Amino acid sequence: MNFKAEIMDEKAMNRAITRMAHEIIEKNKDITDVILVGIKRRGYPLAQRIGREMYNIEGKEVSIGAVDITFYRDDLKAAYKDPEVHKEELDFDVNDKIVVLVDDVIYTGRTVRAAIDAVIHHGRPHKIQLAVLIDRGHRELPIRPDYVGKNVPTSRSEIIAVEVMEIDGINRVTINEL
Repeated sequence: MNFKAEIMDEKAMNRAITRMAHEIIEKNKDITDVILVGIKRRGYPLAQRIGREMYNIEGKEVSIGAVDITFYRDDLKAAYKDPEVHKEELDFDVNDKIVVLVDDVIYTGRTVRAAIDAVIHHGRPHKIQLAVLIDRGHRELPIRPDYVGKNVPTSRSEIIAVEVMEIDGINRVTINEL
């Protein structure tokens, strides 16, 4: 993989997260029934950051959880001979709630489809919305994010790498060539 460019630094990521938090609040008016669910791995710290921003804006805490989509993927057999499973952190009721799935990058839409299945496995939400830091296009399924930090048109030979302090020790988004 060859480094091509940094497309978001820490400040740009923070601005995007703050804007998405405002948009979630505006779209849902009362955030009492809003739950943020990060898609493991990097979606979870992003969900936590959005939740902190929502608290700073509204003064109300929202429940924040995570789902591991490993066993919900439609390419499980082909892609994973020995899948690594991460602990799910969805220990609250999703029934009749507004679940906002949070992920770092949306590409084909298959990860989001798997995350929707994982959430529905836990109950029947009133509504499911999607927040992504980066939308790079190339959808294979009819899935569209409700909240986008940045649209980055890419070729299929490019890779978007989101790095977060909690996992990678740095906050940035880069685009790389295969």
